[in-house]
Amino acid sequence: MKAMLSKSVGGPDTLVFEDLPSPEAKPGHAVVSVKACGVNYPDVLIIEDKYQFKPARPFAPGGEVAGVVKSVGEGVTHVKVGDRVLGNTGWGGMAEELSLEAGRLIPIPDAMPFDEAAAFIMTYGTSYYGLKDRGHIKPGETLLVLGAAGGVGLAAVELGKAMGARVIAAASSQAKVDLAIKHGADAGVVYPAGPFDKDGTKALAALFKDACGANGADVIYDGVGGDYAEAALRSSAWEGRFLVIGFPAGIPRIPLNLALLKSCQIVGVFWGAAVARDPKAHQQNVRELFDLYKAGKIKPYVSERFPLAKAADAIAHLASRKAMGKVVVTMD
Repeated sequence: MKAMLSKSVGGPDTLVFEDLPSPEAKPGHAVVSVKACGVNYPDVLIIEDKYQFKPARPFAPGGEVAGVVKSVGEGVTHVKVGDRVLGNTGWGGMAEELSLEAGRLIPIPDAMPFDEAAAFIMTYGTSYYGLKDRGHIKPGETLLVLGAAGGVGLAAVELGKAMGARVIAAASSQAKVDLAIKHGADAGVVYPAGPFDKDGTKALAALFKDACGANGADVIYDGVGGDYAEAALRSSAWEGRFLVIGFPAGIPRIPLNLALLKSCQIVGVFWGAAVARDPKAHQQNVRELFDLYKAGKIKPYVSERFPLAKAADAIAHLASRKAMGKVVVTMD
């Protein structure tokens, strides 16, 4: 089988496309014939050894896949050969075949295309866990989403709207804001490129406040980080919740006096660890997400598809922060 491998620390240009032996299904595992692999920001980090997890090399990046079960190991009962499934893998997905713990696999509806399935679980899983379990968002509240046209951001826009919130989409271009509005945002704001000095941060905060309204944002979904975080926090409502999602613009330094003055919460959102710690809650969230998908309230937006041989280009494209929605690597 073919795989895109990280054999040395570095950017997408260090990845190599090679042949590997096909995996076998160990007890408790299943082998999946991968049809599509979603590309996410952790793929950018993991090949540079900047992610929370550092797998032994060589390894294939790719943290979420969709495909067909090829074989199952001893003790596997909830999936069988021929099942259409998706799975969150951490890494290993940019390969034609993948062996992983069967408990990580989720059967998908017959009508769900593989590219949508490969763009589903990490973005919607992260955003739903963030908004529901960490942000405790309520109908009628105002949600400000930073990076609203990216994978997790667009999922947050759709989910926030489905959960009854008033959604304000913030992004780096009008085209991105327009995409978020097309996917359910009530209004949008284009933010300038950073970094920002003190006055620039306050001006950006005023931009966010104007978009959210006099009371500010009840929940802030920050998938950007950097200098944008402080500006967004300044637009928080009284007792607001600031959700820490990711840092493509850098890890922010936030003055904690802002949390005191707003009586607000700064809340970490680590979906992968939450799945491992509370699998029952994760399973319930997955059921609710599929209900929303079947009802047409959420739908992954796959903006670009790359063949497996060009998977390095897919990661580079995501790293450029020009991608909108989801980027997917396809195996066929």
